[in-house]
Amino acid sequence: MTSSSWEPSVEGLSGSELAALSFERLKATLRYVYEKSPFYRRRFRDLGGDARNLSAPEDLELIPFTSKEDLRNNASSEVFAVPESDLVRVHMSSGTTGAPIVVGYTQRDIQTWSNLMARSLSAYGMTRNDIVQVAYGYGLFTGGLGFHYGAERVGAMVIPTSTGMTTRQIEIMQRARTTVLCCTPSYALYIGEKITQMGVDPRRDLSLRFGVFGAEPWSEGTRKRIEEYLGLVAYDHYGLTEMSGPGVAVECQERNGLHVWTDHFYPEVVDPKTGESLESGERGELVLTTLSREATPLVRLRTGDITSLETGRCECGRSFPRITRIHGRTDDMLKVKGTIVYPRQIEEVILDLPDVGNAWEMVVERKVGRMDSLTLRAEAASANVDIPSLRKELVEKLRQKLFLRVKVEILEVGDLPRFEGKARRVIDLREL
Repeated sequence: MTSSSWEPSVEGLSGSELAALSFERLKATLRYVYEKSPFYRRRFRDLGGDARNLSAPEDLELIPFTSKEDLRNNASSEVFAVPESDLVRVHMSSGTTGAPIVVGYTQRDIQTWSNLMARSLSAYGMTRNDIVQVAYGYGLFTGGLGFHYGAERVGAMVIPTSTGMTTRQIEIMQRARTTVLCCTPSYALYIGEKITQMGVDPRRDLSLRFGVFGAEPWSEGTRKRIEEYLGLVAYDHYGLTEMSGPGVAVECQERNGLHVWTDHFYPEVVDPKTGESLESGERGELVLTTLSREATPLVRLRTGDITSLETGRCECGRSFPRITRIHGRTDDMLKVKGTIVYPRQIEEVILDLPDVGNAWEMVVERKVGRMDSLTLRAEAASANVDIPSLRKELVEKLRQKLFLRVKVEILEVGDLPRFEGKARRVIDLREL
């Protein structure tokens, strides 16, 4: 299939043309959900006005947010905008913070998703000559199939390894001459550790050109380590199950933010506490509205992801607005002694220090009669590290970053768990 199947002409539109297209699709979406979705029909009627007719983009603020709890507390048939007989597939969220959210797809939804993923992967530089190893999980998680279908739509050859069997993953990379790796950043670090242990030289023994890593927030320090381990260019990728999966926003080869495909998703950034819309460049919670979904259209979904929105044409030539790399999630946010802490802030500190290994976790606990305490448990990079000096350095750097004293424990290599999917960085013992 040629590249015309994923609307490359849209990528050349000006900012004003994209805004006009997005607004027209937004109005069509509001009409569609009122007519087809029982959940939104009730919600719009409760507003006491006709929410289907927007005169300006800012009028969208009059419509209530959709929360993930809304999706959990309403039957899927209430949220779906098509009869179940029209569905060809469902995926589900992981359910780590509640009951899994079920997302349905029509045949057209699958085609739209595949086209968006092809557009996304092409933005990184993928061509039909690439050999793509997809080490995201397949199944109810959307990552594996999303990247798989997108790469096939580009015309590349796909190796669907999924997660696990890491030694074999590396052997396949060598034999198949894999040029593109797709997985979570935490799994990429684990693969990198295994490559080092196996004595594989990534620049001599592998053919990797670039990797596409997403499904969890990650820092520039992690990017640097992945690139050193694997000898490739590391790109960020953003998506979420509720929006159909990966393919919502992507870095281009300039790597100066992630372009949101606003012909299919309408982005807003709001204050996480008040819900008020924020100006361009202000950091807040990302809110998304689908613009082309048939089965599970969603209006003003609060994603829980913290970012800011930037407008203006990128040096790559695209006018799609960009979100900055995800700073953290509202449900990952910790409040310790009155200070807000995100796991990515910790990661930014520790992965800039070469004596700290890749595995780490944050432990928050509350003892009777005492304030909350935060402990960072991290591995030394090798047996030759001066542990007392490293602990002292970490305590000071975390104090400067967070304005908070953090207890630091340095462990030996291999003492902490590795993750082949999304990493678990926060252990909150206050909930026990």
